[in-house]
Amino acid sequence: MKAAVMKNLWSSWNIPQEIKDILDASSRVTCPESRQAIFQLASGGGKESYEVSYEIAGKGRFLEATVVRCKNGLSVNYSEQYMRRRDPDSMVIGDDEETDKPKFKELFNVSFDEVRTETFEWLKKQELILLPFTVGGKELSYSALLVAPANAGFFAGALADLQGMLAASEVPAGFAPRAVIYLAPPFRHTHFSGKQVVVHNRLDSLHEIYSYNLYPGPSAKKGIYGILLQLGEKEGWTTLHASTVQVITPYENVVTILHEGASGGGKSEMLEYPHREPDGRLLLGENSQSGEKIFVTLTQGCTLRPVTDDMAISHPKFLAEEGKLVVADAETAWFIRLNHITHYNTDPQLESICIHPKEPMIFLNIDGVPKATCLIWEHTEDEPGRPCPNPRVILPRRLVPNIYDGQAEVDYRSFGIRAPRASLENPSYGIFGILHIVPPALAWLWRLVSPRGDANPSITDSQGLTSEGVGSYWPFATGRYVNHANLLLRQIVNTAKTRYLLLPNQHVGAWKVGFMPQWISREYIARRGIARFKPEQLREARCPLLGFVPASILFEGNRIPDWFIQVQKQPDVGEAGYDAGARILYEFFQQELGKYLTPSLDPLGKKIIECCLANGRLEDYIKLIPMAW
Repeated sequence: MKAAVMKNLWSSWNIPQEIKDILDASSRVTCPESRQAIFQLASGGGKESYEVSYEIAGKGRFLEATVVRCKNGLSVNYSEQYMRRRDPDSMVIGDDEETDKPKFKELFNVSFDEVRTETFEWLKKQELILLPFTVGGKELSYSALLVAPANAGFFAGALADLQGMLAASEVPAGFAPRAVIYLAPPFRHTHFSGKQVVVHNRLDSLHEIYSYNLYPGPSAKKGIYGILLQLGEKEGWTTLHASTVQVITPYENVVTILHEGASGGGKSEMLEYPHREPDGRLLLGENSQSGEKIFVTLTQGCTLRPVTDDMAISHPKFLAEEGKLVVADAETAWFIRLNHITHYNTDPQLESICIHPKEPMIFLNIDGVPKATCLIWEHTEDEPGRPCPNPRVILPRRLVPNIYDGQAEVDYRSFGIRAPRASLENPSYGIFGILHIVPPALAWLWRLVSPRGDANPSITDSQGLTSEGVGSYWPFATGRYVNHANLLLRQIVNTAKTRYLLLPNQHVGAWKVGFMPQWISREYIARRGIARFKPEQLREARCPLLGFVPASILFEGNRIPDWFIQVQKQPDVGEAGYDAGARILYEFFQQELGKYLTPSLDPLGKKIIECCLANGRLEDYIKLIPMAW
């Protein structure tokens, strides 16, 4: 489609003249009419295998990615191992607005205006894809625009699925986007030493994102998240980093759980059915030292109705029962990590969707073969014998069985953390039992420190106990962390009927558990419904930061061993190993919380943080914000 033919399309749009100049200068601009048209572009016009490469000054032609056309969709693989995961430090701020994030000029010793102009000049020389799309899902849609080189069709396809494309014929005259993404992959090599860099430039009426790499994670996915967070920070609402699921028990009771946490914290897994052994049992855990295994049986599990996978908008216009948190999905497709799918029949429902989709899908870091079916357990190898830890599929919501559309009232807010193995000889913060009930004030603190957790598979740097930042969404936010801390605190205070849980994954003390704690806890909590715990049904955790634990857990005839609830009872850990882990947690909290004690912090928040820094007791936190248990 030639630029001359397309010119009438954007000439009537309410967009900056700079964008019109780029489009007018391009030799060819394609504004896709359909998803099918984007997939055709992504494969170079329907080729079996298509290389996405660019001419780099002084380096010649550089291969960024290969797109393979499979029976069930497109398999995209990057030439560099580094590009297969999101760099957590990729965000840079190009403007002079209020921010706690690194600024472009400070990092690169040059004004972003210069690089911005160079980006525009480079785009003018390219054949382009012009993609109008929406931000915020069906419940809260803002218009946006992508300007990208034509050979990056798979990136446009990923964005179109994740956010929702507008066909060329659907774009109205006077189209006025609130955001725009400019894609210029070669700048990663010419300006940023090969690193993933995504620059946010916040103008008065337009939020610009400059994506200088082809991995959609930090731009098409988390970059758009940053736009929503910026809007919410200005207007007094937020988008939670959370999956949400309606859990329907065999007795037809419905409980809604919203599960927050850093990448790898179990958000997508909260939407999955428990993974069963060949004989149908559930493997609760395997002792890392002795190899002993504990199984439980679950004859009839709950039915799941997924609501959100990763981004849950909580907006003042959403109406609900007084005191309940209400959310809706901010996306039209989900960026599903597949590292735990290692063989056939691990997750039959997801495997069936991906192997026999109703329409082609986009796979990343999966070993695809032309004309063959792309299998989601065949992960691309970073090195011989070492599979990439971040294989992905972009799953449109419309393909998810039993999906829930619209706004959902939340009964429980849980927070997930990847926990390392803990023992007396090698103490760690992996002292969580499979289920913790926490007061609202403590729940707020956990969202301020947001541990990134052990061996995070989604990002390039995941060693040790580090913080993902306020809300676990701070890597994607552009403003000030104290503003988001205040937003989250007021949200918690105003939703007193929503209750709070902590759920670990990977390890419970010395036991390897995968994501089974949250699956077992989900079944248990759903069967309890919204019934209150009686005082005799709870025990204070040995570490006050971990709130309460159930005195016992019994569901469907299964009694969970006490050492999965109170980790100090494990012989491999003991009270000494537990207390050593608790000290690690306290040091981490004290390290992370001090920065929030600024004049801008809500006075109630100041009291909660000071309570923690003074090694407060559970009753102290409950006095600050009453507990709905």
